[in-house]
Amino acid sequence: MATRRTIADFKSKLVGGGARPNLFEVVFTNSAVKAITGKDSSKSDFKQDEFSFLCKAASLPASNIAAVDVPFRGRIFKVAGDRTVDTWTVTVINDEDFLIRSAFEQWMQLIAHLDGNDGATQPNAYMSNASVFQLGRGDSKSSTDSKGPNTDQVALKEYKFIDMFPTNISAIDLSYDSGDTIEEFTIEFAVNNFERVD
Repeated sequence: MATRRTIADFKSKLVGGGARPNLFEVVFTNSAVKAITGKDSSKSDFKQDEFSFLCKAASLPASNIAAVDVPFRGRIFKVAGDRTVDTWTVTVINDEDFLIRSAFEQWMQLIAHLDGNDGATQPNAYMSNASVFQLGRGDSKSSTDSKGPNTDQVALKEYKFIDMFPTNISAIDLSYDSGDTIEEFTIEFAVNNFERVD
């Protein structure tokens, strides 16, 4: 027989009122800024703080393990196969100086030049790391939880994307019909690994 549940029971289990998908921040490492611009972060036009504000959407990574089918006497026995990491996508609001879009276009140009199809050959020259933080609604000054990047908000969880590089910067559609909107674009990254930081 099922146990009777009440709203009060549910309330007691909903820790912190539930994690909110709009409370997040994406941070690129200094090596990413160097890969993006070819310069140290202190000398670069790419500003992490600006990116953190204009990064409109991101995602926490999915975990995938393929199942391998092994036939045995008319039945299928499933065993664990290889683990893969999905493409990671961020959505960015475009500003009028195009700083962020230009920086990622420059990163892709470093990887493969459009005119001659040459570019960086050593993975360390073009791969980098980034982190996405799930932020809480609490204040780190009144909490023992870790502090989020550049904020007093609590970082509930951090996922670090390792050895990643951009594979696609989406088009920005221009049209006379598009009024009262702000341009945005997506960047897709190939990711070799990710870590959950506890």
